Amino acid sequence: MVEKLSKKRINELLSARFESDICTKLSTIPHPSCLKDIDKATKKIKKIVDSGATIGIVGDYDVDGIVSLLILSEFFDHLNIPYISKIPNRFKDGYGLNEEIIKGLNVPLIITVDNGISAHDAASYCKENGICLIITDHHTPPETLPKAYAIINPKQDSCDFPFSEICGAQVAWYLVAALKQEFDTEYNMAESLDLLAIAIMADMMDLLDMNRAMVKSGINYLNNSKRAAFKVIKEFFKKDSFESDDISFLIAPLLNSSGRMDDAMLSYRFLKSKTENEALELLEEIVHFNTLRKEEEQKLFEKSENEIKESDKAIVVWGEDWHEGVIGIVASRLARKYNKPSFVFSIEDGVAKGSARGVGDIDILNLLVKSSDFLKSYGGHTGAAGMRLDSKDLPAFKNRLNSICNLNVDEDFLDSELLGEIDPEIIDFELLELLEYYEPYGQKNPKPSFLIKSAIVKINRVIGREKNHLKLILETKTKTLESVYFNFDKEVENGEKIDIIFTVVKNSYRGLVTPQLHIKQILSYK
Repeated sequence: MVEKLSKKRINELLSARFESDICTKLSTIPHPSCLKDIDKATKKIKKIVDSGATIGIVGDYDVDGIVSLLILSEFFDHLNIPYISKIPNRFKDGYGLNEEIIKGLNVPLIITVDNGISAHDAASYCKENGICLIITDHHTPPETLPKAYAIINPKQDSCDFPFSEICGAQVAWYLVAALKQEFDTEYNMAESLDLLAIAIMADMMDLLDMNRAMVKSGINYLNNSKRAAFKVIKEFFKKDSFESDDISFLIAPLLNSSGRMDDAMLSYRFLKSKTENEALELLEEIVHFNTLRKEEEQKLFEKSENEIKESDKAIVVWGEDWHEGVIGIVASRLARKYNKPSFVFSIEDGVAKGSARGVGDIDILNLLVKSSDFLKSYGGHTGAAGMRLDSKDLPAFKNRLNSICNLNVDEDFLDSELLGEIDPEIIDFELLELLEYYEPYGQKNPKPSFLIKSAIVKINRVIGREKNHLKLILETKTKTLESVYFNFDKEVENGEKIDIIFTVVKNSYRGLVTPQLHIKQILSYK
């Protein structure tokens, strides 16, 4: 039963999300020494740096990995420490540290950021060849850890760090904080908070406790950042200021696109730009790759839809040489449109590499655990995961997932962000202020969705350069509401009655701020 909400009740429900928070401001975040192996790592780094050796830093091709690399490299720049930055290329190198990357770096010390916790072969190679390997990561450790000199990961056993759900960039930031102390140098740690806010949100970390505190502060730093990259994004996209949604829907997709379509080092160089001219030149390249990403994504989305059966409880689709860089986004779109957990695979040389996204209370990682006999490897979290299996096993894997999901009740598939049903009368500026108070929204603090029933479509118009958005003027008994349905998947006619799930956002036009509905789903029409 969907609850009917007043403003008072909305405030109570949103406030309750943070009742257990311990860390609500930056001054209360844990000390670096809580992280296992961090002192061991910093002492070793200092010793090798003092010998005059060059350091290798290996990141990852997503936003978290790019930012992690940037945070550590900027500290080394500050101390004039020689280093080599490396982000594996998704298409040429694959994921994470490997023997070829190690040989190419040719350094006595390698530090991984946002990867390495499963790099057993690479760690063994380093040990055999006298290379010191320090792993910093945040992904779930395997039962047996790699044989590295030091491993800094809040999820490993006997680590005293009180918050395990932090991103790779935060782990790298903590390493810098410990190195600052070890090298006894002045360094403003707060200047990386703009980057941390982006990494935390892009990697879908829980926005509770210290993560929430860091993102809230980080957005302020982002809006006052002196980085050329953020100045040109503002100018290019005509933004007066950045809000949390701008990280999720503009900045993160842009930075991710280079790694998805070509090479993530492009986004790394962009963030590191010293001048606005240099940043603008790189941004134009990134925007080009983002456009290609959107085109490839749409093509795969349409192919995927042709493979879906209405009776399926879980969507599992695949194809030969589907673009690996966009299968995760396609899975996300399928899950959102069909309200079913979605798995999308690209097949190459008999191996299927897949990306999955969940819905409602369906735990993606749990689905993979129950189907692990088919899988070569897998990892992720509740709402998103990646996996590999032999392509010949895909039909059986699909049947297994559907059998498991058939045991779930309909409520498990419901939009977990749906707060309840509201009276259109309470959608006003006061509600906007109430919702704004609980920002930033994200994982574990989702932007609240609401339900309105039997709204009459007065005006409907297709908008956007690609004619893929729908603008609706809706009428209820007490109010006329302006709404937009981005990437709409249902057409409606004037005069129809529809039930909608939506979020409420601030629409600014010529200085006038009004509420606007962003439709997530049209549930029914009569």
